[in-house]
Amino acid sequence: MRGRFDEQLESLGQEMIEMGAMIENAIDAAGEVLEKRDIQRAREIMDGDREIDRKERDIEALCLRMLLTQQPVAKDLRVVSSAIKMITDMERIGDHAADISEVVTMLRGSLPEQQPKHILQMAQSATRMVHSSIDAYVKRDAELARRVMNDDDIVDDLFLAVKSELIGIISSDPQSGGLALDLLMIAKYFERIGDHAVNIAEWVEFAVTGIYKGEKL
Repeated sequence: MRGRFDEQLESLGQEMIEMGAMIENAIDAAGEVLEKRDIQRAREIMDGDREIDRKERDIEALCLRMLLTQQPVAKDLRVVSSAIKMITDMERIGDHAADISEVVTMLRGSLPEQQPKHILQMAQSATRMVHSSIDAYVKRDAELARRVMNDDDIVDDLFLAVKSELIGIISSDPQSGGLALDLLMIAKYFERIGDHAVNIAEWVEFAVTGIYKGEKL
């Protein structure tokens, strides 16, 4: 019985790695789409979101089978239950990458040649947070998970900087108000991606230590 459960745990870990790679690629590509205004790449990200959704359903089904047939206890139970929580945030990260791509597609040629620099920095920071949160799960590294939680302040500060930049743009050119709002929406998506990475990190810490710093369980 234990041997079968260990095989399922290994399968779960591999599925989580694959879904993690999918969302990392999506958010990294979203940053490139914004920087390079690559509409074809944006469409690929939006199409790929369906694959992320499918992977979420597959992992959820695996976790439920493990809970119902193996009845894990203690740390094993935390690992499986944390995975169920994590994939919700992972799926939302994929959604936000698709949302960013959709906004870029709608703007098409309206995007300025020079993006507000802090938006691109947000994209880079959010991508690092997502990568580190998934890496923390794979390695069962609670300390790395805590670093991800601390990095959320960096993304929040960059979001405030983006808002200040956009206010300056509108002040100098009131006609650019609509574009500024779209760019602010993109920045907000990156901020939310950072928030979801923190959520993942909190569940990693719970899986490893039994301590959960988010809202009540």
